[in-house]
Amino acid sequence: MHDLMVILTVCSFLFTIGFIYWRPQVNEAYPATAGALLVLLCGSVSLADLGHIMQTVSGAAVTIVATIVMAIVLESFGFFYWAAEKLLALARGSGIRLFWLTNLFCFLMTLFVNNDGSILITTPILLLLLGHIGLKNHEKIPYLLSGALIATASSAPIGVSNIVNLIALKIVHMDLYMHTAMMFVPATLGLVLLSLLLFAVFYRAIPRKLPAVPSTGLLPGSHPLQDSPNLQNRTALMRNILIFVFAVRLSLFAASYLHFPVSLMAVIGSCLLLGWRWMYLKVSPADMLRKTPWHILIFAFSMYIIIYGLNNIGLTDWLIRLLQPLVSGSLLEASVGMGVLMSILSNLFNNHPALMVGTITLTGMGLDPLTLKIAYLASVVGSDIGSLLLPIGTLATLMWMHLIRQGRVKLSWGDYLKVTMLVIPVTVIVTLILLAYWVTWLYAV
Repeated sequence: MHDLMVILTVCSFLFTIGFIYWRPQVNEAYPATAGALLVLLCGSVSLADLGHIMQTVSGAAVTIVATIVMAIVLESFGFFYWAAEKLLALARGSGIRLFWLTNLFCFLMTLFVNNDGSILITTPILLLLLGHIGLKNHEKIPYLLSGALIATASSAPIGVSNIVNLIALKIVHMDLYMHTAMMFVPATLGLVLLSLLLFAVFYRAIPRKLPAVPSTGLLPGSHPLQDSPNLQNRTALMRNILIFVFAVRLSLFAASYLHFPVSLMAVIGSCLLLGWRWMYLKVSPADMLRKTPWHILIFAFSMYIIIYGLNNIGLTDWLIRLLQPLVSGSLLEASVGMGVLMSILSNLFNNHPALMVGTITLTGMGLDPLTLKIAYLASVVGSDIGSLLLPIGTLATLMWMHLIRQGRVKLSWGDYLKVTMLVIPVTVIVTLILLAYWVTWLYAV
């Protein structure tokens, strides 16, 4: 009976990952839910385990939902189209300037929203902007691909930009403030390096001078902002909204530092922004029930059930024996070893399950607190940046590939790999080395 349970649990995991790779356009919550139900039916996860899983996932789920709500409110105000117009105006006809502005835009969107949301927001806007300019297919690639890589990798500096990072934080009992203090500097430096490498790779393909086109007109004509007498000064309003959202994001870290529930602070910020929208645009908060992508939460919860089932059948015990020598040396060895391993696992099995498995494994090794933190943060680097080597490493890149195909932009796996093979391994190794030395310095101060 035990052997059958092991076989069914492993098969549910392989089925879920395989289906996502085979049909990336299908909502990922469907195969994950089917796999989770199979795990529950075969008995590798008990009802008592479900309570523990709920406790682990609930805070991250509420925080991410609140963040997504803020993104939907920003979209209602036309903020993202306004930002695209500003990008085009600030570029002043320079393709190179637009490249750097695009990367900055994608970085900020991930910090203000989250990695999946950033891809869903920035990709359609960039497709619209680049189509508005009239660039050819090969001229669009530098902006779209670099933007996607930066948007996805930008979830590494702060844990609140990725639901799996938030879940993993709960598993290792690490607060958001501590994660950011240890990770923000090395991960951001890694992103700067990634941007420089992308610029070097795409240098010849980036148009030096953009076609002369109007810098306005990207905002849809039917948008309520254009007709509302209360919102004549759109730039001032957008600036105020941006300041407010930035303040809400900062409040999450302040809440973590003061041991106030981060999820509750995120909900308060979202409710205030919803009230602001209701006052200006007369749009009821009821549309949040329809627009919020609940499937992301179902996917995360279902995947954690599957991973917990793998843990219960002995996978993490085997991984502990395998990885113990890897993290038992110096902090530098622990950082590079775990980061590289997580990069490999993420590209093989997707970064969500890879980080969950890796984090659960680390908690069972009996590591000293500092080594545990280094190994966990290195896992995040591998999961958020190293996973970008292949398009199947993250859900965000799978969604991005689907979106650009819908936008009639041609990019093969070979074209993708020609870029990522040159930029991702170097970025990961350098970031992991910086992480080890930065955390060592922090603890020495």
